[in-house]
Amino acid sequence: MPPLTGQAAALTRWLRERPFVLLDGGLATTLEAKGHDLRDPLWSARLLRDNPEAIRQVHREFLQAGADCLVTASYQATLSGLERAGLSREQAADALRLSVSLAAEAVAEFDSATGSRALVAASIGPYGAYLANGSEYVGDYQVTQASLAGFHQPRWEILSESCDLLACETLPDVAEAEVLLDLLRQSPGVGAWVSFSCRDETRIADGTPLVECAALCAESDQVLAVGINCSAPALIEPLIAEVHRGAPGKPVVVYPNSGEVYDPAGRDWQPGSETPTLAAMAGTWWRAGARLIGGCCRTGPDDIGELREALTTAAGRESP
Repeated sequence: MPPLTGQAAALTRWLRERPFVLLDGGLATTLEAKGHDLRDPLWSARLLRDNPEAIRQVHREFLQAGADCLVTASYQATLSGLERAGLSREQAADALRLSVSLAAEAVAEFDSATGSRALVAASIGPYGAYLANGSEYVGDYQVTQASLAGFHQPRWEILSESCDLLACETLPDVAEAEVLLDLLRQSPGVGAWVSFSCRDETRIADGTPLVECAALCAESDQVLAVGINCSAPALIEPLIAEVHRGAPGKPVVVYPNSGEVYDPAGRDWQPGSETPTLAAMAGTWWRAGARLIGGCCRTGPDDIGELREALTTAAGRESP
C-alpha cells in the first residue's frame, strides 16, 4: 500500500507520541444553540450556502477549547441533497469543498496565532443522514451496496482531494461500512477513521456485532482508528472492549453524544437517562484504551475544554 499522504500520516505519528488526540464536539447542535434554525434536510450543511461564517466561527471556538482535530460540516452534505435544495451540480461540489476550506482556514488562523497545527477530518456521514429521517440510528436501509457506492463515491472523491483525513462516521449499517472500506481501498494514500452508531453495549444500530465491524476495519492499514460516535455515553466503555476484540492494536476513537435521545419525528432531542458528563467519564474511556476522544451531538466548546482537562489529568496520573 502506498504511504499515507500529508497530515493523515501526522495523525498516526500523534497516536504514537501523544497520550490522546482531542476531537471537537457537535458542530450542528452548537450552531443550533447559537440560534441557527437547522430544521432542514441539509442540517448544518444549509449554512454552507446561507452563512458559512457561522460555521467557521464554531470551528474557531472548538480550536480555542483545545481540539486537535476539526470535523467538517459535510456530514449531511451530499451532491444529491444539495441539488435537491436547488444548487447546481457544480455549486454542490463547491459547497463540499467549502466545508473543508472553512475548517482549514480556521486552523490556519489558529496556527498563526498559537503555533499549533490541528487536523481537518472531512465528515462522510451515512446514507441515513441524506434521508434526514433519523435512520442513521437504525440502519438497514433496504438498498443495494451498489446503490450505496453510487451515492457515496462522488462526495468521497471531492472531499478526499483536500482534507487531512476522512471521518466515516455514525455508520449504522455493516453493508455501508463495507462500501466505504472499498472506496478507501480505491484511494491510495488516503487515511480515515471509521466509527459506528450503536444500539447497545455490543451491537451497531442494524444489529451487527461491533466486534465483526471492527474486524472488517482491522484489515486496512488506511483505517487509522475504529470506534463509536453519537451513541450514549453509558455504552462507550463496553463498546471499546468490543473494538479491541475485533481490531486488536488498532487505535480506538470515541465521541459520544450528550446522552440525550434524538426524536426523528419532532427533529429534536429528548432527555435520556441520567449520565455523568463526558469529562467525568473520559478518564475511564482513556484507561480502557480510547485514544481519539471528543463529543458529538449536544456537546459544545465548553465540553471539549473540560474533556481536555480531564484527559490531561488522567494521562498525567498514568505517567511514570
